Amino acid sequence: MTAAVEFQSVSRHFGSGPNAVKAVDAVDLTIAEGSFFAMLGPSGSGKTTCLRLISGFEQPSAGAIRIFGQDVSAIPPNRRNVNTVFQDYALFPHMNVRDNVAYGLMVKGTPRALRHAKAEEMLHLVQLGGYGDRKPGQLSGGQRQRVALARALVNEPRVLLLDEPLGALDLKLREAMQDELKSLQQRLGITFVFVTHDQHEALSMADSLAVFNQGKIAQIGSPEDIYAKPRTRFVADFVGSSNILPPALTQALGGPAQWASLRPEHTRLAATGPLTGTVTALRYLGAATRVVLKSGDTEIAALVPAGDPLPDPGSTAAIAFAPQHLHLMEDK
Repeated sequence: MTAAVEFQSVSRHFGSGPNAVKAVDAVDLTIAEGSFFAMLGPSGSGKTTCLRLISGFEQPSAGAIRIFGQDVSAIPPNRRNVNTVFQDYALFPHMNVRDNVAYGLMVKGTPRALRHAKAEEMLHLVQLGGYGDRKPGQLSGGQRQRVALARALVNEPRVLLLDEPLGALDLKLREAMQDELKSLQQRLGITFVFVTHDQHEALSMADSLAVFNQGKIAQIGSPEDIYAKPRTRFVADFVGSSNILPPALTQALGGPAQWASLRPEHTRLAATGPLTGTVTALRYLGAATRVVLKSGDTEIAALVPAGDPLPDPGSTAAIAFAPQHLHLMEDK
């Protein structure tokens, strides 16, 4: 099967010489057709630049970008079979919802009746049937996000690019829209490429994801693999919450002298255990309390289910875990 999107040693540098900014640095990437793919990373990690390279709004300094096997390096954005949903939605405030959705078809010269019919079809798809005559200012944030989504889909792109589209929504609405986006992608069967700095969004929606750091991909794989088997300290720390144990401590626990990751949910407080320390903090999380211990120079956290007894701050406590949950990582 031909990949929907393929990067071959793609770089995007800004400036020249020793002061050049390597926004994207020799990235290799393959995105499967029909998948929900997430690009996850902190600000400045290169993920949004990669999205702009796919859309054509940025040109690579080196390497090749292919969309369904076609080298698109010299193809302008309006001739690529992709469309983008932006974080700020970029709706025209003077147009009603129907005309906003139909705008791309109008630019293509589609007759008015046909483009309005297609716009209404898209509005029903995103559960906004009957909203066509309203202006964007009369809609909630979630509704405006759906209008932007309908506008991107009306041109029937083979790849839909989403640039942190849920960032402006409150938590409850953002979680609801995550479910809707995933459901919509599965119904349409087109490739979604989703950029976010929110690990929960990436883990809950993506079939596969790439974790970016300093212009490079730190790790790529399924959400389950990246969470359970982080390759580096950066990935372990950025994706979820993890106890990162230095080589000397890993060796003292019976393993090799390597950095290791131990997720707090795989630990428990015990009368005795391989890890002991002084309780420095109790952080209530609702369903559990995060208990933080200081062992030498290392902080170690365990999750205690709601209702279970908690140690007192300043007391000595032990943490136990199953050996298979201690995951060894590269020295980075």
